Amino acid sequence: MSHAFLEVGAIVRHRSKPDWGLGQIQSIIGLRVTVNFEHQGKVVMHGDDLPLQLVAPDHC
Repeated sequence: MSHAFLEVGAIVRHRSKPDWGLGQIQSIIGLRVTVNFEHQGKVVMHGDDLPLQLVAPDHC
């Protein structure tokens, strides 16, 4: 899955690490996405197949 659906400011969850809580995308530079998670802090992820799920605003 491409991360083309992601944009700065979007709220996401990490599919395999639900204990990290909600995260907000801080930056997207090429294939590098920086997310600030509630319980994990800032995480930089690389690649075009990221384990992120977009969270609808009413599910935050």
